[in-house]
Parts: sequence; C-alpha cells; structure tokens
Amino acid sequence: MSTSDDLDAFVRFFERLSPATLDRLEAIYAPDACFRDPFNEVRGVPAIRRIFEHMYRQVDEPAFHVSARFLNPDEAMLVWLFSFRFKGSRQIQQLEGTTRLRFDEQGRVTLHRDYWDPAQGVYEKLPAIGAVARWLRARLSAGR
Repeated sequence: MSTSDDLDAFVRFFERLSPATLDRLEAIYAPDACFRDPFNEVRGVPAIRRIFEHMYRQVDEPAFHVSARFLNPDEAMLVWLFSFRFKGSRQIQQLEGTTRLRFDEQGRVTLHRDYWDPAQGVYEKLPAIGAVARWLRARLSAGR
C-alpha cells in the first residue's frame, strides 16, 4: 500500500541523497527490497547501498530532482532529472528518467525500478564509444 507520506519521505531522501545519507537506506528500503536499473538488478539493502556507493565513485556532484510524481494504491512513479559530472570533467551531464516504486505496510520501498536510456545518458557521452553510439542512434532513427 503506497501513501502520500511514504512517497514524500522517499522523494526527500532521493533528492538529498549523499554519501552521508546512505546510512539511512535501512529506514527507506525493506530488508529484501529489489532494485533494478539498466545496469543492475539486486536484492537487499546492502546490495542497494553498493550501487549508490559505486555511483559516488564514478561521478562527481550527482543530484536528483523530482519533477513529477504519481501515486495509486499499489505503487508510485517518479519523473526525475539526474545531474552529474564524469570524474575529471567540468561539464555537467543530465539525463531524464523515471522510477517505479512499491512500498510495504511500514512505508519502506520493496521495489525500486529505474527506467532511463543508457545510450543517451551514458554511452553517447563517453569519448571512446560516444561517436559510435550517436551514429547508431541516427542510423536506427525513423526520422532519417
């Protein structure tokens, strides 16, 4: 059962996420919560923590801004913008995504499923493969 208070608490946590707030993950996620994104599929708070720790090792100044939220009795959806800088770069990158959430009776997240385009969000911005990813996207586009 999802409630507005559960969703508000998650959004506050998500938008204020930092290495210092990772100790609060056990209050936000159920012990056997499932987290999935284009690169990861894990279960359990320790594994979810490792994903966020990895993010902080890979990028500088990561920040999420939630622009919309949708709630029904069984689940919630967030629309967000993720801003960051690749290590060693001064250029701020942004990618848009959504998150599907389910909560338990205690208001903790049991399912966190992120949807975003890894080609646009990551591959196209990498020096070594970016040109190939952009070429492939243009080649497969119906708007050619």
